Amino acid sequence: MSSVRLAPALAVALGACALKGDVRRVETQVAQLRQETARADSARAVSLGRRLDEVLALQRAVLDSLSAQQRRLTLVQGELRSDLTDVQRQLVQIQELMGQSQQRLSELRGQFEQRRQQLAAQPPSGGDSARVPALGEPGPEQLYDLAVRQLRGGSPQTARQALQKLLADYPQHDRVPDALFQLAESWASTNADSAAQGYERIAQQHPNSSRAPQALYKLGLLAEQRGDSRAARVYYQRVVAGYPRSEEAALARTKLSGRGG
Repeated sequence: MSSVRLAPALAVALGACALKGDVRRVETQVAQLRQETARADSARAVSLGRRLDEVLALQRAVLDSLSAQQRRLTLVQGELRSDLTDVQRQLVQIQELMGQSQQRLSELRGQFEQRRQQLAAQPPSGGDSARVPALGEPGPEQLYDLAVRQLRGGSPQTARQALQKLLADYPQHDRVPDALFQLAESWASTNADSAAQGYERIAQQHPNSSRAPQALYKLGLLAEQRGDSRAARVYYQRVVAGYPRSEEAALARTKLSGRGG
């Protein structure tokens, strides 16, 4: 009878012991899990710290490189400004020299014309048939300068009168090719046929003058304007073949290359 009463109490005691053991195991596992979690967090923190250091180091390197490039750019800009200032100063000096040279040339031309007029007052020798301007009459250089000024001033008719007088009175003068060219230029914007005749006259009568390649190139441009591409090509080829070192030859080559030869 007594053994029957003790059985329930024994079962309760044994159950309590088992429950306490489970609790201790759970606590142990929880403690281990916490330790593992702490170690993992620590390792993750270390890894993140390393990555952050790497990113910061890369950022510093980029900033240093940008600073160095900015310094170089500032230096280059300063050098360019200095070079530009030097070039501008040299251009001013060149312009001053050109102005002085032009003034001197005008003075020499004036002296030359004055001398020619003085010679005109003297009786010519028996075999001298050269045309010399009479006293007070403008010479070829003065006529040419007058014509150029009138053209630039928008008075082509007055310019033509001076040029035609030069051609009539001084047909052997060195200014004749220039006068013919300016005469053709005076018609270029209003009468293409008259301009073309003037350019052709230069090419035929004065092929050795510096105006010849200019005249041929102008004829090519006029041919282009009237839609005659074949004639334009012929004129450009004449410039290249006859005057290969002239400025117009370079322009003509560009025209020919654009037209396929």
